[in-house]
Amino acid sequence: MKYLKNFYKYRNLMYEIVRKNIKLQYRDSVLGIFWTFLQPFLTTVVLVFIFGNVFGTSNSGVVNYPIYLLCGRLLYEFYTQSTKRAMRSVRNSASVIKKVYVPKYIYPLSNVVSTFVTFCISLLVLVCFIVFFCVIGKNPPHITPYMLFAPIPILILLLLGIGVGLILCTLDVFFKDIDYLYEVFCLLLFYMTPIVYKIEALKLNSRPFKLVLMANPMYSITEMFRCCVLYGKMFNMHHLMYSLGFAFVTIIIGLILFYRKQDKFILHI
Repeated sequence: MKYLKNFYKYRNLMYEIVRKNIKLQYRDSVLGIFWTFLQPFLTTVVLVFIFGNVFGTSNSGVVNYPIYLLCGRLLYEFYTQSTKRAMRSVRNSASVIKKVYVPKYIYPLSNVVSTFVTFCISLLVLVCFIVFFCVIGKNPPHITPYMLFAPIPILILLLLGIGVGLILCTLDVFFKDIDYLYEVFCLLLFYMTPIVYKIEALKLNSRPFKLVLMANPMYSITEMFRCCVLYGKMFNMHHLMYSLGFAFVTIIIGLILFYRKQDKFILHI
């Protein structure tokens, strides 16, 4: 209750930081926040052309490859951007932390939330793709009431982003190299997550390697989201339990690590 009251006390500060982060992200841009919509659209068009036409991925049994790809890319982009911003949040706010007392968890948390807001705006691109393919009638997604369950994997991904963000934020204060290592990890994660391909379509002789790919929580979250949005069916409960448990464990580890090390931040930033 003590920490909940403390969080409630500084809720207005968190709101201001979130608002500032969103404004600064597009401050010097001509199109402004419209890039939140335009960037995923253009990126999806490029990826569909390369992987769908050049490599023939669109013929791998996917209901609608552009929507399939966009679902994975939007979730992946939110996870990587939110965790990267959370990771650098304490170091970027060093001047404020040295002068004024503010609960330090506000900084990584507000960065994840601000990225989540822009992510929600970017989901309009997905809505436009769905409407477009339903209108032209070419490989339309299956529109069913199960689409109402789509926020569940999104919220799980938000929890995962908060947990990983707290861990990275703590490590980044003491080990600056974590910034470069995480960039490499995000690149690896892109290829380990079925964004541009289906795991079933991979010709893997090694079953353990295939299981390693499926152990990635981003796989479970992405598959749940696609089940609701693209296939119009209920997602696998094993994916739900695994990803939700993984997210909660990550948050617990992040909170414990952050709480134990936060008093030493001032000595390293």
